[in-house]
Amino acid sequence: MLKGSDEEAVRDDEVVSRFVEQFAAQLVDAGMTRMPARIFAALLTSDSGALTSAEIGKQLQVSPAAVSGAVRYLTQQHMVIREREPGSRRDIFRVHSNQWYEALASRDGVLKRWESALRDGVTSLGHDTPAGERLAETLAFFEFLQLEFAGVLERWRVHKETLYGGK
Repeated sequence: MLKGSDEEAVRDDEVVSRFVEQFAAQLVDAGMTRMPARIFAALLTSDSGALTSAEIGKQLQVSPAAVSGAVRYLTQQHMVIREREPGSRRDIFRVHSNQWYEALASRDGVLKRWESALRDGVTSLGHDTPAGERLAETLAFFEFLQLEFAGVLERWRVHKETLYGGK
């Protein structure tokens, strides 16, 4: 960002683009696929936190099909939401105001399904078999995560309130 003569922030599109690609690369290194990572970074860096498909495509120089598949993934992961532009048929894709909280909180259902499958596996393989013991330890780990996650998310809500108030 550069400061203009009126002291308002002025976006340097080249700097923003470079950041988007660098942050997207970090997300890819962490396991996210490339196009959703780029789109998420673009949304995160937009002043409004929201862009249309056309705006995303233009900014990232990608096809509408690439945008469509990637935003579908991001909405399924609870990292962005799809809204209608008022008075229009165009969709807007918006970063959740607390996107990381939403993305992590949505994992609760996944962990519960994994726990159920692991319980079945322990029962099927037997508690006393090496595989059954390994599954039981994995199950114990996910049960531990469930308990800890709830506390971490609550502590984040309190911490966020102290930092940002009711925003």
